[in-house]
Amino acid sequence: MSMKKAEMEAHANAYRAHVHRARTAESSGLYRAAVDAAIEAWGHIDGMMQYERKYAEGQLSQLEAVDFVLKYAPLLLDARSLNRLEDFLNECKRLKRDSSLNVGELLSNARSQVPENHRLWAHLERNPGAVQSQIQRTIGGDQSRWRWVVEAWEKMGLVIRAPSPEAASYRVSLSTRMGQVISAKCPSCGEVAEAPKAMFLEPMTCPRCNSAEAFVILGQQTSSQTG
Repeated sequence: MSMKKAEMEAHANAYRAHVHRARTAESSGLYRAAVDAAIEAWGHIDGMMQYERKYAEGQLSQLEAVDFVLKYAPLLLDARSLNRLEDFLNECKRLKRDSSLNVGELLSNARSQVPENHRLWAHLERNPGAVQSQIQRTIGGDQSRWRWVVEAWEKMGLVIRAPSPEAASYRVSLSTRMGQVISAKCPSCGEVAEAPKAMFLEPMTCPRCNSAEAFVILGQQTSSQTG
C-alpha cells in the first residue's frame, strides 16, 4: 500500500517502539512478553520497510520483530505464534517478496524446533536431575542447541541447574509441578482444555477439531514463568 512520508515515518517509529519493548522484555528473561511485543510490531512492518528504503536508504538484512518470534516461540512451545507468522507473511507481500530475509526457511526451522523442545521437556520430566552434557547422547539432536535451550529455560524460571562436579556439568530439573492441573488452548481452533501439565508436553488430539497439536499453555502459570 502506497503511503505518504509522514505515514511511513509514523509506522517506522511505532515499529521501533514495539521492538524496544521486546528487547527490554528479553533482557529480563520475559520471553512471552518479548514475543507479544514483537507480534504487535508486525502491523507496522510494511510502512517501516517503505520508509527505510526510500528515505533511510537502508537494505534490511533482518527484521527484529520477526526474529524475536522465530527465536523464542519454540522455547515457549508456542506453535500458534509461528502459525500467525505464516499468516502474516501471506498478507505482507512486500516482506514475502524480499528473498534476502529468507523468512520462509527460518519459519520452517523454528517450527521443527517446537516438537524437539517438547521432547527435551518430556525427557527432563522423566529424568529429574538429568546431566546437561549427556542430553545429546540420550535423546539425540545438537548438544550446543540443547545447552542454549536449557540455559534459556533456566532464565525463564522453568528449570533449575545445579553444578554436578562428578559429571563436570550441570544437573537439570524442572522447577514446575507437572501434576498441576492447568489450562491450554488448541492453536488450530481455540478450544481450551484442562489437564495435568505433563499432558501438554506432547502433541495431543484436540477434542473439538481432532487435530494433533502442541497445545499452548494459558493462564497464570505461563505469565508467571515466562512473562
